[in-house]
Amino acid sequence: MSSAHLSRELATFASQLNLEDVPAEVIERAEDLLVDWFGSAVAGKGARAVEIITQFAQNMGGFDDAHKGPSEIIASRKTSSPFLAAMANAAASHVVEQDDLHNSSVFHPATVVFPPALACAQAIGASGKEFLLAAIAGYEVGIRVGEFLGRSHYKIFHTTSTAGTLAAAAAVGRLLKLNPEQMLHAFGSAGTQSAGLWEFLRDAADSKQLHTAHAASTGLMSAYIAQAGFTGAQHILEGKQGLAAGMSSDADPSKLTDRLGSRWAIAETSFKYHASCRHTHPAADALLQVMLSNHLHANDIAKVETFIHQGAIDVLGPVTDPSTVHQSKFSMGTVLALVAHYQFAGLQEFDKHFRDQAICAFRDRVTMTLDPEVDAAYPQRWTCKVKVHLHNGQILDGRIDEPKGDPGNTLTRAELTDKAMRLAAYSKGASPEEMQKAIDRLWNIRKEVKMGPLLPQA
Repeated sequence: MSSAHLSRELATFASQLNLEDVPAEVIERAEDLLVDWFGSAVAGKGARAVEIITQFAQNMGGFDDAHKGPSEIIASRKTSSPFLAAMANAAASHVVEQDDLHNSSVFHPATVVFPPALACAQAIGASGKEFLLAAIAGYEVGIRVGEFLGRSHYKIFHTTSTAGTLAAAAAVGRLLKLNPEQMLHAFGSAGTQSAGLWEFLRDAADSKQLHTAHAASTGLMSAYIAQAGFTGAQHILEGKQGLAAGMSSDADPSKLTDRLGSRWAIAETSFKYHASCRHTHPAADALLQVMLSNHLHANDIAKVETFIHQGAIDVLGPVTDPSTVHQSKFSMGTVLALVAHYQFAGLQEFDKHFRDQAICAFRDRVTMTLDPEVDAAYPQRWTCKVKVHLHNGQILDGRIDEPKGDPGNTLTRAELTDKAMRLAAYSKGASPEEMQKAIDRLWNIRKEVKMGPLLPQA
């Protein structure tokens, strides 16, 4: 196979991947990520932006109680078309900022892979094994596209939204058993619709949920129409007028096919511990480390200096005075203030306290500085250094090289189950009994003969 046509090589891999090709520990990691995603999807219920997109999906679906669609909308317990269910569930699973992240691609795979894969699997009656295989294909493709597009892309574009179209197309294409040529056409259609800009952060706009909704549904559509014979650009990724040409100045084509079949990028994916933008997590853990080891309280601290990578400054820098809970999750100062006061920046902490006077005062005493060593390690490693200045004049140093949730500091299955249960309780999106039953099914997803609804239908 010629490396001169990298889009085709990646499409062929996604088309021909079999579960027998995947190591057992990688399959288990995919199950971990599935349970983690499901918690975030349930947690999205009730969020205003999610409810608007969910209602749109239901209104556009053309289904009623007598004529139900094949695919589940998790937040509403109703069904719709695969296209609209993928849209609604992708929006829901990205809103509480608890979904997974792959470091070197700066890409959130779960929220653009599992929703379209689930919607399609339920529509065609795929097995649990087929569903899981499709998700693995989606992760492998999306992560490599994100790495290929590079740091210059992420400075302006939301990679989860742009690379996400390709990830969704790969997952659904594998379920539909597209051949390599059809998968390549699906990539072409998905890539030409890639979109998602960071400008929304300055206005606390709802665009982040639209980004994942669009990527998941567009990727699904691209796979379905490719199956029907619709053609797409053959070199959508590396072509002269392709994604890299229009959206990147440092694209690295070698990343697209990096050790396909031997390096499993899905196994490199991190879970989120704090309910905030992942760029804040290394600093949050570093501050917490200093506080716990020195028995400090928030009122002991005069200011905190964080030494971080440029990508964090690009994303977090615009948020100086957050006006909404969601925007506050992109404020380094708010996250560190919550950690200082509550030892955890969780959903309840953000909802109840992000505008508290003490939190805002601490927030304004947090600075971000570009650190050459930290920046050189990024995005392969997300490290952070902090200097914690105390009121007594003492300065304490901290450093984190693997935030909690990274593969080397991962969450156990018990912790993932507990996290998912907490997320459901937060949104009241499922009762404890419903949630536990669904989680038990997901831990045993390979035994599912035919994918059906994960929660009881309304």
